[in-house]
Amino acid sequence: MSVTAETFGNPFVSRFMRAKQAGSFTLVIFGATGDLTQRKLIPALFNLYLDGFLSRPFTVIGYARREKTDARFRAEMRAAIEAHSRRQSENPELLERFLASLQYVAGSFEEDAGYQRLKERVAQSSLALGAPQNIMFYLATPPDAFPKIICALQTAGLVSEHGEHEPWSRIVVEKPFGHDQKSAKELNRIIHSVFAERQVYRIDHYLGKETVQNILVFRLANSIFEPLWNRRYIDHVQISVAESLGVGTRAGYFDEVGIIRDMIQSHIMQVFTLIAMEPPAAFDATAIRDEKVKVLRSLRQMPDELLKQSIVKGQYGPGSIGGEAVQGYRQEESVPSNSMTDSYVAMKLFIDNWRWSGVPFYLRSGKRLPKRVTEVGIVFKAPPHLLFDRTDGSNGDTNILRFRIQPQEGITLSFQAKMPGQEVRILPVRMDFMYSSAFEAATSEAYERLILDALTGDSTLFAREDEVELSWRLVDRIIENFASSELHIYEAGTWGPEAAESLLARDGREWLRL
Repeated sequence: MSVTAETFGNPFVSRFMRAKQAGSFTLVIFGATGDLTQRKLIPALFNLYLDGFLSRPFTVIGYARREKTDARFRAEMRAAIEAHSRRQSENPELLERFLASLQYVAGSFEEDAGYQRLKERVAQSSLALGAPQNIMFYLATPPDAFPKIICALQTAGLVSEHGEHEPWSRIVVEKPFGHDQKSAKELNRIIHSVFAERQVYRIDHYLGKETVQNILVFRLANSIFEPLWNRRYIDHVQISVAESLGVGTRAGYFDEVGIIRDMIQSHIMQVFTLIAMEPPAAFDATAIRDEKVKVLRSLRQMPDELLKQSIVKGQYGPGSIGGEAVQGYRQEESVPSNSMTDSYVAMKLFIDNWRWSGVPFYLRSGKRLPKRVTEVGIVFKAPPHLLFDRTDGSNGDTNILRFRIQPQEGITLSFQAKMPGQEVRILPVRMDFMYSSAFEAATSEAYERLILDALTGDSTLFAREDEVELSWRLVDRIIENFASSELHIYEAGTWGPEAAESLLARDGREWLRL
């Protein structure tokens, strides 16, 4: 049984799938025994296969230190699919055919012999596929292994010098991409000694989320909103990434990086630039990423003292989440009892350009907050003259546009409406768009979209080198000022330290309820 777009009986999906079909390829996953491979990568590939995006012959080769056979690797990936895939095939034969495409090579990241075994397996795969030796390398490893793998790939002769036409070689690099601007530049230098920039895909799974992609569509495909997307009509913008979980098993890693390196430099900066960018000249990778870079170049360079006043850092103490008592950050395993690492950050940024002059962007992210939610709030200015009394006692008649990125992806617009009755009494009401109810098809996982884009050579949703380095420039300045800033302890299960509320309160604003 072949899996095609027509399976769904949707002409739009059929056209889209034909346009996004991946040709024959060999995908090499470094770190194939890790959590990312089992929870995200293999299930994503399986779903792409079920949806008909991988209709040409392909091979997936897992590479890791542990010794195991192809059969053992396939059995483990079967279990991963059963546990983590958003879909399960109704036809067992499809699962068996997918698993048959999986192979395994054992070797360390430093061992030349391992890469030679990999090279032989890749050559055998290309011969068996009867197709050009198109290879995508996926670095699902700790970041300290990136330079070793990249240099070893060149030494083993596994990288094609072309990259734009067949046969091609591409590399997908997971975050974190460096730990500061200096290390990011050095990693870019190492990568470019082997790969051209067009062959490099720096992945951030947030950009694969439907609502993140829908930000541009919502802005640019709806004429009623684009004229309002500027300083004349928007009072301020809020971007919030809240997590109810603590650091858990990542405590050792997290204590070295903190929330600002872990979230601000990557996820939040990606969303921030999509909200603030100018309309691109074309809907392609170069034009879109050019506009995102312009936003980062336009960030206001505040004096150190003013920057300190615009940032709040916090760390969670003991508290309760969902009625259950939880320990504080310093009580987490592998965290020093005197740790000053931030688990919460809130900040105010400005973009000094024509569109956004004077409009503050408030960003916040934290762990052990009341719930897991990621949301962008566009708060419009109030009418110049307030004609109506509000029943809720507030004096603001603002409209708020919310992009809910997770969970339950969707878009909400709030506006004022008259309550039924003889008196003119108004309350805010909401119009909701939810992916789960608006479309019959299930929303794809972020990794599905991003893996398919990399396989088809579409780098639109991947970070470019200058974008990464500019975002680190901002983060480096913030971290430099963090050293002398007060660390506010907040109770787990609350929305962060009181100082974060004051950050907006002194501007006459408040955080939106999530």
